[in-house]
Amino acid sequence: MLDHDPNGPVASIRNLQVTFQTKDGPVVGVKDISFDIAPGETVCVVGESGSGKSVSALSLMRLVEFGGGKISGGELLFDRGEAGRLNMAETDPELARTIRGNEIGMIFQEPMTALNPVFTVGRQLAEGLILHKGMTEKEAETKVLDLLRQVRIPEPERRVKQYPHELSGGMRQRVVIAMALACEPRLLIADEPTTALDVTIQAEILALIDRLKRETGTAVLFITHDMAVVAQMADRVVVMYRGEKVEEGSVEEVFENPKEDYTKALLAAVPKLGEMTGKAAPEPMRLIGQEAPEPVMPKHEVGEKPILEVRNLITRFPVRGGFFRRLVANVHAVEDVSFDIPRGETLSLVGESGCGKSSAGRSILRLVEPLSGEIRLNGEDVVAMRPETLRKARADMQMIFQDPFASLNPMMRLIEQVAEPMKNFGNASSQEIKDRVAGLFDRVELPRSFLYRYPHELSGGQRQRVAIARALALNPKLIIADEAVSALDVSVQAQVLNLLLELQADLGISLLFISHDMAVVERVSHRVGVMYLGRIVETGTRQQVFEDPQHPYTKQLMSAVPRADPRNKTIGKELNFKPIPSPIFPIDHNAEPSVYDDLGNGHLVLKGDWGGFER
Repeated sequence: MLDHDPNGPVASIRNLQVTFQTKDGPVVGVKDISFDIAPGETVCVVGESGSGKSVSALSLMRLVEFGGGKISGGELLFDRGEAGRLNMAETDPELARTIRGNEIGMIFQEPMTALNPVFTVGRQLAEGLILHKGMTEKEAETKVLDLLRQVRIPEPERRVKQYPHELSGGMRQRVVIAMALACEPRLLIADEPTTALDVTIQAEILALIDRLKRETGTAVLFITHDMAVVAQMADRVVVMYRGEKVEEGSVEEVFENPKEDYTKALLAAVPKLGEMTGKAAPEPMRLIGQEAPEPVMPKHEVGEKPILEVRNLITRFPVRGGFFRRLVANVHAVEDVSFDIPRGETLSLVGESGCGKSSAGRSILRLVEPLSGEIRLNGEDVVAMRPETLRKARADMQMIFQDPFASLNPMMRLIEQVAEPMKNFGNASSQEIKDRVAGLFDRVELPRSFLYRYPHELSGGQRQRVAIARALALNPKLIIADEAVSALDVSVQAQVLNLLLELQADLGISLLFISHDMAVVERVSHRVGVMYLGRIVETGTRQQVFEDPQHPYTKQLMSAVPRADPRNKTIGKELNFKPIPSPIFPIDHNAEPSVYDDLGNGHLVLKGDWGGFER
């Protein structure tokens, strides 16, 4: 135990080396990395997946051992204040457990795996407060509600009684953030904390972390691949590549005068809002270390006749309560939504979590049964189809889900998973299927040696490519991509999006692209629909919506997008975002129809006052 140094760093990583034991021998995850984190300072660690960012953070909390890693060299010094400094690498497990969650808080990347599915949200939040802070259950209950309000979760009194699976992805991440902030730690480690969040909530969470840092002097180790977030949050930046630190400096130095080629390439590859101004067609993303790509020209005629027509779609979910589980209210998830998607075009649906984007996508495939409305695929009414007809129609419309690890079967080899749709729908021989799967792997740029691997043996980006290969197996006319690239870092995201654009150009596929990343949406869309409280509030071409937004909600959404400019920090400014009203209404609630102003050339803006946004 070393003496407390009031002027020293809260944490110091010195020559850290971490190895993982595999069947092929030891693999070095982190080779040799050193940096300090001072009180009230935010150090951002950036790099691609596999660079060792998360491994370094998990080592500091002594959690890397639980994932098969071993701290094989270096020191991890943590200053506990009056209790003195200690080397976490040599701390006994009991003391490490006391420090974790209490003095070092961690926001994990995957909220569904960070939360326990069998306990309510309230119980999980209260657990740390009772254990570390010695609060009574009543005190913990009050503090939990306060924490949920801080992270802007609507109706916290209802949420504390719910289980993780009952919340949207964005809400689960906010619960994990509340959990990490609960004990007011000296050091907060945030591992991709805003990856799954949409822009307005991301802006508020970043402001919350920034305020906590300034008010309490908490040191923040922020791991991310979003360079715009780095520009807004960081005091200092550490760039990692293949387990090593390649560059370190103040945020202004790294952004304005990067020394290393890798840092320059990483910054150049970041999609920036406004890059597409004045351009008519979608453009591929820039890959790390490569020149700006050429626009992808369609090899098929982009059809005037829509592949998909959606008219007055309404989807509601029942809320049951009381002893007999009677219907007491409805969640108005999708309310009077209409749009068309022509052949070979991309329509993007954007909006905050809980706005109904994913519910609309699932309703089109009838994975969720719509209450009313028309859905026509190639002129055929999907809503009226009987189960056998619907099964055949689904060969023409496929979905790429947000989390590829959850949508792939962990027990099946990849060749079996991609072949499964062909076996279900076709009568091809096993050799023909095998050749087709191999061809699909070539198409999504995966080596054929991966055919006999399992999902856990691939990285996140590679798993997402397998999901795309499976979606392409039946040559669909429409693909619904639900947050398909939200969890991927810059380089992998660019590869996956470029792949989708190439496939669209080659095969004439129509895309319904559901996302909250405005810079990516601007890059890949032909048309854009902005959703709020289950309704499309503004729709038009990409240029109309991005370059001339008319609805007040669209303008708020645009203003919340973080800028990759450290000299123009919006993080501390007053955000004034309106709280999202509840989409739950009584059974007898009579929802008004959506009425639009037509501003010409298909630019439609919703009239009336919806959730405080009046036009």
